[in-house]
Amino acid sequence: MAGKLEGKVALVTGGSSGIGFATAEQFIKEGAFVYITGRRQPELSSAAEVLGEQAQAIRADASNLVELDALYAQIQREKGRLDVLFVNAGGGSFAPIGQITEEQYDQTFDTNVKGVLFTVQKALPLIPEGGAIVLNASIVSVQGTPNFSVYSASKAAVRSFARGWTNDLKDRKIRVNVVSPGPIDTPGLSGLAHNEDEKRAIYTHLASSVPLGRVGRPEEVAKAAVFLASDDASYIAGVELFVDGGTVQV
Repeated sequence: MAGKLEGKVALVTGGSSGIGFATAEQFIKEGAFVYITGRRQPELSSAAEVLGEQAQAIRADASNLVELDALYAQIQREKGRLDVLFVNAGGGSFAPIGQITEEQYDQTFDTNVKGVLFTVQKALPLIPEGGAIVLNASIVSVQGTPNFSVYSASKAAVRSFARGWTNDLKDRKIRVNVVSPGPIDTPGLSGLAHNEDEKRAIYTHLASSVPLGRVGRPEEVAKAAVFLASDDASYIAGVELFVDGGTVQV
């Protein structure tokens, strides 16, 4: 039985761990050839080895336009097209208003906004009619979080991009959608803790805010990304699909 992405060429930015890696795995299970990118070559190489022959790692910083050009030139040479783009690379740090620095702002917006914009714009010549773009945002795009306003604003921008680009790309029948995770068990989340006791405390606190009563798994976000990228979502465009155990809905 053919997979939902059989024969497709996909790119997952920030694909060496967490949600990006899980999505690359899921895309491959559904029949796609997947390029993954990231800034750290050792982690990328390890991820590509696990993913196998249907994956290829290319080191690229999403906020570096020269590296994006090189990335897409390689995909053009090797595959000639890009059917699915999952724009996942991103990050942020905590700081309350009054303590936000220019460096923190620039770093967050360079990756989460500038990086998303040019990752998509520079991919467009490779994306055929009917292609799919999925942007990874966050529940903080609609939910205020203490000490996290810069990151939240950057993810609200990502959500806004999907609305505008849905109209910009409608003549090419390219669908743009957003997946917005809640708390997910990723290296980024667990890395906020300094020890196991602190990690348990963080996860318990986060789970208490989720109606389903637990932190999510990366593969649960990945399956939502597969849905939005596939023909199962052929009449879905411009939406924000929350994968958060009901957190922002109830």
